[in-house]
Amino acid sequence: MRGLTIRLSKDTFLKGALILTVAGIVVKLIGSVNRILLSRLLGGEGIGLYQMAYPIYLLALSISSAGIPVAISIIVAEKVALGDYRGASRVFRISLAVLAVTGLVFTFLLYFGAGWLIDAHFVRDPRAYYAIAVLAPAIFFVTILSSYRGYFQGMQRMTPTAVSQIVEQFFRVVTMILFAYLLMPHGIEFAAAGASFGAAPGAAAGLLVLIYFYWREKASFRHRMDSQQLLSQESGVSIISRIVKLALPVSLANIMLPVVSSIDLFIVPARLEVAGYSVEQATELFGYLTGMAVPLVNLPTILTASLAASLVPAVSEAFTLNNPEQVLQRTKTAMRISNLITIPAFVGILLLAEPISLMLYSTPNAGTSIAVMSIGVFLLGIHQVTTGVLQGLGRTTIPVVNMAVSAGVKIVMSWVLTAIPWFGIKGAAWATNADFGVAALLNMYFVYRYVGFALDIKDLFRAALAAAVMGGAVLLTYDVVMTKLLHNSVATLLAITVGGVVYGFVLLLLGGVSKRDIERIPRVGGMAAKILRSLGLLRR
Repeated sequence: MRGLTIRLSKDTFLKGALILTVAGIVVKLIGSVNRILLSRLLGGEGIGLYQMAYPIYLLALSISSAGIPVAISIIVAEKVALGDYRGASRVFRISLAVLAVTGLVFTFLLYFGAGWLIDAHFVRDPRAYYAIAVLAPAIFFVTILSSYRGYFQGMQRMTPTAVSQIVEQFFRVVTMILFAYLLMPHGIEFAAAGASFGAAPGAAAGLLVLIYFYWREKASFRHRMDSQQLLSQESGVSIISRIVKLALPVSLANIMLPVVSSIDLFIVPARLEVAGYSVEQATELFGYLTGMAVPLVNLPTILTASLAASLVPAVSEAFTLNNPEQVLQRTKTAMRISNLITIPAFVGILLLAEPISLMLYSTPNAGTSIAVMSIGVFLLGIHQVTTGVLQGLGRTTIPVVNMAVSAGVKIVMSWVLTAIPWFGIKGAAWATNADFGVAALLNMYFVYRYVGFALDIKDLFRAALAAAVMGGAVLLTYDVVMTKLLHNSVATLLAITVGGVVYGFVLLLLGGVSKRDIERIPRVGGMAAKILRSLGLLRR
């Protein structure tokens, strides 16, 4: 019976990762449409005003609620693993009350502090005041929303989170475009404020979705609480203390990301000028790196980010039950899936850097930064998964310290390499890779120390060999199509499609995917395994 429980839990973990991945893709697509429409509607000046307000909102949000879903999911998963459903519900109710207060506090701070930010010249353009002020209500809704998401994720129920993410993004984008359009006749500052205001209705819509799921399943939760044994309950002070202790490092990590980006802003363009570039050239190269290459590298890691989110409660559950073998197996599964995705993504982006740049950004000039940054896909995948494992073990401070160390390495490398003419912007790209790599390496050390996990060399070799064969097919397809059609976008998309098929086929031939791997894919796994087995392409 225990083996059956473990298998079902594993399947839940993978299903949760898949659900979050699909949601992440949909959210990214909606966001891409939003960027295109909003840029055309507001123009450079309006987008500039919007961008002056939004980082301040993200910073306030990071302080008020970032890390809370992770902390709540860890503690709820512990309670559920021990059969203490009353305790899990108590964690949720206490966190909801605390977050309601903190959400209100930061909402008022941002609203009444908007004028001070302008007067103190932290924000240089006074027209950004309206865009900052209207973001305040969103903080309250997102803070409350984070408590619900943490609760559902702790129960290893990822569907409510996924649906709320999609609904939140959809309503956010619709209201952003609508209010920006309606307020445009009143001036660009009011149009930018209209775009900023979209965050509040979006967050409110996402919160309503989560409340609906909660009330729909309240009877089931109540039945579990009524049927459980009488257990002593953790005090409210202890719960709040644990939430703060677990959430604070995660919040610091979220704050560190925009801080490091700001440091890049001060270092990279200035050091490019030292390397001999003009101010205009330095700005252009900086845009290629941060505005084009980095977002592209982050795209394939939607799956690994989802794996990390799903790993946190799954590892916490196994750790609470004192089952180190289950922790190890879940870590192996997540890392293996991550490598199977990120290795071919790295190869494909490396080989098609310029065509992808031309297809997405209408310029091949970002290709250099994209090619150098491609290895970052693999490194970032490892970093995200290992962060999820460490957080699930309750060691949320370790990834943050590792990020700080890796950020220090990045700063030094950016300062030195970017000023060397031969490196230039490639030096900044390599510094970002080093940031990902050092953080991943340090995380791997601690995962090995606490879990006993190390990368499987055989699995890595199979994936790398399949990706190498895929690379040949990608280059051949692109060259043939370009020769015949002379159309970059068609050639690039066909090359990516053919590459994906070849990679999957070669990986199956090499035994890189087993029958059990395919069967564990939600819904379609069983049928796919039978078909591949009948074709002789699947090992046991």
